[in-house]
Amino acid sequence: MGKVLKIQTKQSDDVLNIVEDTLANKKQVIVFVNTKRGAESQAERIANKIKNIDMIELSEDVLNVLPTPTKQCKRLSICVKKGTAFHHAGLTNKQRELVEDNFRNGNIKVICATPTLAMGVDLPAFRVIIRDLKRYGGRWGMQDIPVLEYEQQAGRAGRPGKEDYGEAICIAKTESEKETIFEKYIHGEHEEIYSKLAVEPILRTHVLSLISSEYVHDKKSLFEFFDKTFYAHQYEDTGKLHGILEKIIGLLKEWEFLKDSGQGNFVSANELENEKLESSLLGKRVSELYLDPYTAFFIMEGLRKATSKEKLYPFALIHLFTNTLELRPLLRVKTFEYEEIQGKMLEYYGNLLVDEPSAFDESYDEFLNSIKTAYFLNDWIEEKNEEYLLGKYDVRPGEIHGKLEITDWLVYSAEELARLMKFHSLIKELAKLRLRLKYGAGEEILPLLKLKNIGRVRARKMFNNKLKTITEIKNVDITTLAQLIGKSAAISVKSQLGQEYDPKKVAVRENKRKGQISLKAFEDKK
Repeated sequence: MGKVLKIQTKQSDDVLNIVEDTLANKKQVIVFVNTKRGAESQAERIANKIKNIDMIELSEDVLNVLPTPTKQCKRLSICVKKGTAFHHAGLTNKQRELVEDNFRNGNIKVICATPTLAMGVDLPAFRVIIRDLKRYGGRWGMQDIPVLEYEQQAGRAGRPGKEDYGEAICIAKTESEKETIFEKYIHGEHEEIYSKLAVEPILRTHVLSLISSEYVHDKKSLFEFFDKTFYAHQYEDTGKLHGILEKIIGLLKEWEFLKDSGQGNFVSANELENEKLESSLLGKRVSELYLDPYTAFFIMEGLRKATSKEKLYPFALIHLFTNTLELRPLLRVKTFEYEEIQGKMLEYYGNLLVDEPSAFDESYDEFLNSIKTAYFLNDWIEEKNEEYLLGKYDVRPGEIHGKLEITDWLVYSAEELARLMKFHSLIKELAKLRLRLKYGAGEEILPLLKLKNIGRVRARKMFNNKLKTITEIKNVDITTLAQLIGKSAAISVKSQLGQEYDPKKVAVRENKRKGQISLKAFEDKK
């Protein structure tokens, strides 16, 4: 409090002034903002003001993480060249790793990040600037961030073993705003912590897990377990808590995840009160898959519908998964997209596995969101690249692969459920869809993707040039293959097929560089 910053050239942007002072003192700084776009634009403004830093090699590494760099890759690369970076969920894992490692070793001086960086990432700095103390809260508009979140962000300031202290800075534009910040965030109390068991999907999952792992064997032991939890301490009314657990047990039986121990037999009142609890084979597998039991039941219902369809479209399966809680938040349909999305639904009229609600139902908008999200994933398996998906759906590479990881888990789970339900025709379709999601590839090029060093771009290039099978690739001349996919890849492929070639004897005409682009080439094009 009361510290005077030494600013050589005062900027209109307060963040720039504080960053300039931090760098002048040879320190590092993290700037927290409330949106991904905000993090990117703030990093660019800072990078434009930094002089005497030129990290070309690192910027090239960041740029070429993907085979075809997106606009986001290029923006990050240009920032990193000046010792600045942005950090949010839209970066690929490799880009996040490069940014974090180079901040730790001192190459990157400034990171502009969304609040996700404050949670569980060991990345301290001497100074933290919390630029935004408000965040969009949906129907409620802009709202103050929680005190707990402020403390997490401020806690990044100060590096144990390197600094005696750290500085966390909030920016107030008026004296009144300054007093509000002190009252709420500096001197105020943080919010109450609530048990996650209060969320029904989590409670359902834990109940099934306890029973299927045989940690509890009857209602009495189940109730006793939950009576000792923090959730019960907060809930206080154990009678109501037991009622909720009874309801969940009933649902798990209805969905066939628990055996009905009293079915067809006389059960005494005492036995009913302390009913034995045992999971079915299906329930045990659902628990092992870490699925919310309702999600598992929902997928099973979808698979039952799929068996009655004359033609099963990959889109219909993908749309089944985009209707699960696990894939939320979904892509939102913008007002100008309503007609387009509703029109696209007609392509699959009568073939979807999830019923379309009434246009007047409050769930209709969420249904349209599930359609848009399914189209995004469908475009991926139709070989649209990250740059196209970023432009079309405003989904960044890191978010793309995050959604793909969750979808892969759901498809694998559906495959396991189909196996237990003996839906053998569906197992093959789900396995095929899983491969297409993994590689982002059309069904026809999947056999070529079994080769090492062959991704969807090279596989498609070979397929389009009449090399559609492993046999055809084995028979083709090495020079022709090298011309298509590159010399080293061609030699590798031939080696996998038992044909060895001396690299010195494989001559290939020089072509323009494919795929990756250098930072210098990108800047020259601007």
